[in-house]
Order: sequence, then C-alpha cells, then structure tokens
Amino acid sequence: MFDAVIFDLDGTLLDTESLTQAAGILAFAECGVTVDPAFLHGLIGRDDVTGAGLIRAQFPDLDFATFTAVWTRQVAAHYAKGIPLKPGTHDLLGAIDLPIAIATSSTRAQLDYKLGVSDISRYFKHFVTFNDVKHAKPAPDPFLLAAHLLGVDPARCVAFEDSEAGAESAHSAGMTVVQVPDINPASGRFAHLVAPDLLTGAREIGLIPK
Repeated sequence: MFDAVIFDLDGTLLDTESLTQAAGILAFAECGVTVDPAFLHGLIGRDDVTGAGLIRAQFPDLDFATFTAVWTRQVAAHYAKGIPLKPGTHDLLGAIDLPIAIATSSTRAQLDYKLGVSDISRYFKHFVTFNDVKHAKPAPDPFLLAAHLLGVDPARCVAFEDSEAGAESAHSAGMTVVQVPDINPASGRFAHLVAPDLLTGAREIGLIPK
C-alpha cells in the first residue's frame, strides 16, 4: 500500500514538546512576563524563525536576545534530564519494512542533539531539517524533499505528524497523513486518520498488521 514512511520528530516520536513548553514558561517568567500557555501551544509545529516572529509580535517590549538565551538555557536543562520517546516509537520503527525518513522543523544542530540522546537514528535513511528547505512547514517542502531523497512518489508515502502545521505540510505534499495529536488536539482537516497513538495509527492505516 505504501513505498515509504516519513515521520515528524518533535511531539511525534520524541516527547519534546512538553519539555519545550515548560522551558518556555520559565524563560518568560525569568524575563518578567507571565505567558498564557495557549500562546506557547500556538508555537508547536512551527520552526524557530516563525516562532520568533510570533513572539516578537505578541511581546514587542520583550528583550528578545535575552529571552532567546534564557529559553535556550532552559531547554538544554530540561533536555539534559533525558528526552522520552512517545509510546510505541521503538516498536513501530522496528516493525516497518520500508524506507523511513524524518522531516522536521528542527535545525540540523537541534536534530543531531536530539538523535544523539534518543537512540533512534539507526532506523532512518534520510533526515530533512529546517536548514534543508526554502519553505518550512506548513509548506509541503520538507515532505517533498524527504520523498525525493527516498526516491519514491509522495503519493505512495504515509506521513506521521502530531501538529496541525505538520499535518498540513504532509497533506499538501500529497501523502497519506496519520495525525497523532500531542499537546494540541487535531482538527482532522489535514489527516486521513487521527489516532490516539503511533501503533494504533499504523495498524489502522494498514502499515503494520492489526
């Protein structure tokens, strides 16, 4: 049914979003700002450049350079304790008998760090990051490039995403989209299947046996 599988990373395979959100709240507080968690939720699935624009627009008086340094430090402190995998990650990746790639909004340096502490890099043939595309998610570029690197038709790929921006990106690329929501609920607008977890999504979409 499919020729390849492409995964988002944060919030889909790695349970980083909750750590990043907690770090963000502390970073804002350290800079004297009480932030609504809903605002931080709106940054999920967005690349750093887009996120920076949203933060600057929302908090025009914020010393952004200081804030960025504080948030980076807070994220590093949270990640240093270990990055948990989302339920079923190893089981699913080990069960897939197809080429697999990652398409992430993380930078290459961020990807390398996360893979270095998560022990899942061996499953993937290619990695597409924010640095590799002209337009980040929700544009289709990351998923289209991943399919190109794998040498497969995007229409023959199944993509796993947690965020709306990511699901829109994969959907716009013409892929079958399984959305496994993390912090934010899924609207279902861009997903062929919304699933409660990775293994359920893979079984229901026909990627692995039920």
